[in-house]
Amino acid sequence: MACNNEKDKPTTTEAAKPAVDLPYTATYSSSWSQDVSDADLKTVLMTYKDWSDGNISGLSGAMGDTVVVDMSNGDHLTKSNADLMKMWTTFRDSLSSVKIEMAGWQKMYSTDKKDSYIVTWYDETDTYKDGRVDSASYHDINQMKNGKITWYAQFKRPKK
Repeated sequence: MACNNEKDKPTTTEAAKPAVDLPYTATYSSSWSQDVSDADLKTVLMTYKDWSDGNISGLSGAMGDTVVVDMSNGDHLTKSNADLMKMWTTFRDSLSSVKIEMAGWQKMYSTDKKDSYIVTWYDETDTYKDGRVDSASYHDINQMKNGKITWYAQFKRPKK
């Protein structure tokens, strides 16, 4: 018997599978990889730790000079780093504690747009200084450029 590898080669129909007929075309990108650095991932995850710990200077160091923020309440802001930290400091100072339970994250790199993102899913419990407690599940998108967060979008589902 001679060695016959013909069965290992794809047939013509296997090699020429038609593209899936999808009902939508992505307006931004549908070409993604996970080619985002672990350093960028750590930077993003540290912002959650810094927020939880009340370390606003650490949070500031992870943000770009100007940051576009899409808040969970629908507000769209473009703020300097200093103005954003002032806003976040005021809110964080109203809290006695923040507990974050990170459910997961995904590194996403748009191969056609050349943009890096870290997407996170987590639960956060905020305890206010007046004793109120607020908890919600969040989904955030963090865009990274040159090791800094330049766009941040947050989506919130309150817990009942």
